[in-house]
Amino acid sequence: MDYIKKGTKAFTMTNIALFSAGFITFANLYVTQPLLPQFSKDYNVSPATASLSLSAATSVLAFSLILFGSLSEAWGRKKLMTISIFAASFLTFALAFAPNFEAILVLRILQGFVFAGVPAIAMAYLGEEMDPTSFGAAMGLYISGNAVGGLSGRIIIGTMSDLYSWQIGMIVLGVLSIIISCYFVWALPESKHFNPRPLQFKLLSKTLFQHIKNKKLVLLFGIGFTLMGSFVTMYNYIGFKLVEPPYLLSMTIISWLFIVYLVGSWSSAWFGSLSDTYGRQKVLYSGILIMLTGALLTFPVSLTLKIIGLIIFTFGFFGSHSIASGWVSQLAESDKAQASSLYLFAYYMGSSIGGTIGGLFWSKYGWIGTVTFMVSSLLITLIFAVLIHYLYLNNKKMQDI
Repeated sequence: MDYIKKGTKAFTMTNIALFSAGFITFANLYVTQPLLPQFSKDYNVSPATASLSLSAATSVLAFSLILFGSLSEAWGRKKLMTISIFAASFLTFALAFAPNFEAILVLRILQGFVFAGVPAIAMAYLGEEMDPTSFGAAMGLYISGNAVGGLSGRIIIGTMSDLYSWQIGMIVLGVLSIIISCYFVWALPESKHFNPRPLQFKLLSKTLFQHIKNKKLVLLFGIGFTLMGSFVTMYNYIGFKLVEPPYLLSMTIISWLFIVYLVGSWSSAWFGSLSDTYGRQKVLYSGILIMLTGALLTFPVSLTLKIIGLIIFTFGFFGSHSIASGWVSQLAESDKAQASSLYLFAYYMGSSIGGTIGGLFWSKYGWIGTVTFMVSSLLITLIFAVLIHYLYLNNKKMQDI
């Protein structure tokens, strides 16, 4: 059976389909992020409490990833991804009719569960179906769909919030997501290299612990945790900063700042291609250092420097995440979906924990404290990356980097 290669119709169809699935998942996952200042004001809750509308979804998502990754080993890839995106789309539509903040949190918890179907499985699908020489580019394109989805969801909800209401924005996004879900079902090829197994939780638990014993994988999980913790902190609280004097920006303008996600869409695909040529290790170092530079540029009062810093930070994040997430399925010797789900478990726990802790730094120390927290997280990320390099040197496997 042939693997999917660049330049073929199957490569194009597969990548557009998974781009679409990533779009749906991340447009709906991050849809409440630009609304945090509005939730804080409308429902009289603190910034950290308002951030639970995102953190509740990402924390439940983190745990669900392990379940979905394991289930897909028995039930198949495409089926579970299809269920995931349709359920997420309908729940976004239901958010428009939530009567209070508590109801919003309940619906977001439910969404957190169903969101897991795509990120837990898509990377394993690519790892199984793509030719190794095309894998880096395909992974980068999938991550770029995540970036475009995250951007679009924020812009739709932020703009609709100013023009009409955030409830109208939820309806628009929900309907759009349902339409795109139908396209995904039609376009994604069925798995050719997937071998289903009976669902045996004892065996799945055993293989899960085998992944945890792999030091290089654990370090990659740590990289996912700290990368996402710093990234979600940036986007959770920069809106709070920019609605204050001297900026006083509107919700529409703040939501359109997420247009810099397009930079991330490009960098994830570019970094993936670079890794095929120059090696993952060097490209990962570069991405982390770029993020550090961007975070530090948001220190000054200048709005121009803050935006430039945000662009650089976003560029580095999506490139780094593309490398780290793709590396997991290459290092896992078996049960690749489960290994990918463990990476994403750490990634989204980083979102939940980092996003909440970042709110405490914001409330107590302002933007200086928030940036200090992000920089600290990224320095830890860099240490994890160096340790992976050290392990490869010890194991005499530098040719795999």
